Amino acid sequence: MTAILTAVLLISTLALQAEDAAPVPRIDGDWWTVAGDPDLGKFTTPKQQPVGFAIWPAEDGTWQIWSSIRATNCGGRTQLFYRWQGARITDHDWEPMGIAMQADASFGETPGGLQAPHVIKVGKEYHMFYGDWENICLAKGADGKTFARQLLPNGKSGVFTEGPDSGTRDVMVLRVGNLYHAYYTASVDKLGKDYVRTSKDLRNWSASRIVAAGGTVGSGPSSAECPFVYYHQASKYYYLFRTQRYADPPQTYVYASKNPMDFGVASDDRYMVGIMLVAAPELIEHEGQLYMAALLPTLKGIRIAKLKWALK
Repeated sequence: MTAILTAVLLISTLALQAEDAAPVPRIDGDWWTVAGDPDLGKFTTPKQQPVGFAIWPAEDGTWQIWSSIRATNCGGRTQLFYRWQGARITDHDWEPMGIAMQADASFGETPGGLQAPHVIKVGKEYHMFYGDWENICLAKGADGKTFARQLLPNGKSGVFTEGPDSGTRDVMVLRVGNLYHAYYTASVDKLGKDYVRTSKDLRNWSASRIVAAGGTVGSGPSSAECPFVYYHQASKYYYLFRTQRYADPPQTYVYASKNPMDFGVASDDRYMVGIMLVAAPELIEHEGQLYMAALLPTLKGIRIAKLKWALK
């Protein structure tokens, strides 16, 4: 009888573990290229590269990409925003639409310092969060194509930062319950970590909190790049995609946690579920299908593929 009870308990435990196991993301099929190396006119250089980007549908149903292009001739930190437009998310080679935005020093932005935009729609307004090399800033628009900076009472565009020379950047925003969570990276004292701040109104933000740091991927200034958090409703897990390397080959580690405020903050790997050979990934849900967008391995464009979930 004891042996039977032990066996039943073991089977029950394994069943519960399997039921609670975090599924892992897998690319489902071939990638297709949606954006290439743009013509920036007088700002074009052979070394330029699209890096941090955002993808979203505009008010008229067209798909938009804004990407930070680095190593251009625009001066300063050499980065500006460029825009592409597509009719459908599954289309190849979206139409280049030109330079969308440049940093403006009169608003406190670092010249040539625009980094990694992220766009969400709230009500009838599109909110674009972006980095200016030192701060996270906010712009708004009604059509999902054009945006106006939202300035603070001091006339500056910077909403929050981890401090001078911290490289506060790569922001993305996810709503969790009645709070918006802004995830981003910074390199305070040259230690790369992922942070979060929360807000009820997208203007007033809490103090920062570290959500991921250290572990197998290290703690260098580029060890926690391009954080993207996705909520997998079926399993109730939050997934953090954390990039360390853009190329040769690209590398992003994936973490799964039931707590959106903790993906391993004590330099441990307990939430790590896998590694993907992609850089700066963004997940997009559309008409019941999940997609992943990421940089091309050549760093000369952006690609998209379908994404699925599977148990290990």
